[in-house]
Amino acid sequence: MALNNTYDARLVQQETAVGAGVQILVLALLGTAIGMGPAGWVTGLVFAVATWAVLSRALHRSGLRTFGPANRVTLGRATLVGGVTALVADSFVSAPPVSLLVGLTAVALLLDGVDGKVARRTGTSTALGARFDMEVDAFLILVLSVYVSMALGPWVLLIGAMRYAFVAAARVAPWLNAPLPPSTARKTVAAMQGICLLVAGADLLPYAGNFAVALLALALLLWSFGRDVLWLWRESRTTRGTEGTGADTVPAGKRSALELELELELELAGR
Repeated sequence: MALNNTYDARLVQQETAVGAGVQILVLALLGTAIGMGPAGWVTGLVFAVATWAVLSRALHRSGLRTFGPANRVTLGRATLVGGVTALVADSFVSAPPVSLLVGLTAVALLLDGVDGKVARRTGTSTALGARFDMEVDAFLILVLSVYVSMALGPWVLLIGAMRYAFVAAARVAPWLNAPLPPSTARKTVAAMQGICLLVAGADLLPYAGNFAVALLALALLLWSFGRDVLWLWRESRTTRGTEGTGADTVPAGKRSALELELELELELAGR
C-alpha cells in the first residue's frame, strides 16, 4: 500500500512538471511568432517556475492521490495566463499584437467555468482545486489591470489589487476569513471584471468608452467587496454577542477547519 501511495504521489507531481513544460513550449511559440523580447521571456519563465513550485507544494500538503480532470483544465488555463503575462511584460518595451493577447485572454476567460463543471460532473471537487481556480482567475485580472492601466492610468490597478488587499487585510482582521453566504451577484461581478478589462484592453472603443468600461468594473467590484465586508463585520459582531450570552450555539471556529476551507473556496470559485 505504501508503494502504491508513493507511486500515485509521483504521478500527481509529474503532471505539474508537464504543465511547466507546456508553459515553456507556449513561450517558445510566442517568441517565434512575434519575436518576444527578454522581458517577456523572463517573466513567462518566472511564472512557469512559480506555478510549478507553488502547485507542487500544495499537492504535497493536500495528499491528493490524483490530479483530477478539473485541475488539468485549470492548469491549461494557467498556461494561457502565463502567455498573457509574458505578452503584457513584453508590451513595456515593444508592442506585441493586441489580437494575440486578446485571443489568449478570451480563451482563458471562456474556460473559466469549464473546470468547475468538470469537477462537479466527475465528483472531483476539492478545496485545492477551487483555490487553484481562484488564484488563476485573480492573477489574470491583476495582469489585465496592469495592461489596461498603461492606457487609462494607474487607478485601474485597483481592480487587480483588490482581492490581494482583502487577503492581506484578513491576516490583520481574522473575522474577514469567515465563510460568506452564496451570492449570484458576487459571482456575476467577478466574471465581469475579466470581460470589462478585456474590452478595454482590446481598444475597440474610443478612449472615453474604454475608460467608462474599466470604471464600471471598478465600481461594481467596490460595491461587491464593500457589501461582503459589511456582512462579515455584522456577522462577527453577532457571533461575539451570541457567545457572550452563553447561548447554545456552535461557533464557526468549532467546525472542522477543512470543512470551512472547502465551503469558502468552493463558493469563491463558483464550483
